[in-house]
Amino acid sequence: MKLDILAFGAHPDDVELSSSGTLAKEVSLGKKVGIIDLTRGELGTRGSKEIRDAEAKKAAEILGVHIRENLNMRDGFFINDEAHQLEIIKKIRQYRPEIVLCNAVDDRHIDHGRGSKLVSDASFLSGLRKISTQQDGVEQEAWRPKVVYHYIQWKNLEPDFVVDISDFIDVKMESILAYGSQFFDPNSKEPETPIATKNFVDNVKFRSQDLGRMIGKEYAEGYTIERYVAVNSLGDLI
Repeated sequence: MKLDILAFGAHPDDVELSSSGTLAKEVSLGKKVGIIDLTRGELGTRGSKEIRDAEAKKAAEILGVHIRENLNMRDGFFINDEAHQLEIIKKIRQYRPEIVLCNAVDDRHIDHGRGSKLVSDASFLSGLRKISTQQDGVEQEAWRPKVVYHYIQWKNLEPDFVVDISDFIDVKMESILAYGSQFFDPNSKEPETPIATKNFVDNVKFRSQDLGRMIGKEYAEGYTIERYVAVNSLGDLI
């Protein structure tokens, strides 16, 4: 399957927290969309990797994405080296996305910035024909996405562009709350973490609302870029 958009997250729930409104919108427009998680989030304080697997599957169904996979890299310890780059190159060449979304360029969790650079580097290297990769014993063709965009996570980074998700905020929040082990639950006996508070979940929605306010819409999600965004005409802008 060729995808239009392939979103990578260092952990299950990274994509949902930061770009699920965008993905749900693109699915509704007929685009083929996929998510690949680098790790299973096994170092998370709450829940377990098996629970996160089930939650990620449920969230993918809510968003309607066409594929979701996990590369089983080590949570907290994966690095940006040849071996890890090749694993991502294989997936980019398999799904041939036009657009890649990935983690924030700088963030509170060390995996986020590291995952951001890893995916960005692999997206470039994937276009080099002399890098050989195989799938099921068959040589893969080189493929480079047209663009790589970075979503925004814990830190309030200044976006280079925003996407109107006003009609998809409910889907976004539903996909996030699919991760019941990770976020606020007044009945949970698990230890409290920075993301397991009501304030955190409220602020996810507030950030989308605030970005929407800045463009005259109800809700939006923001991204940073690696190169200029081009438009065909001023009429493309909203």
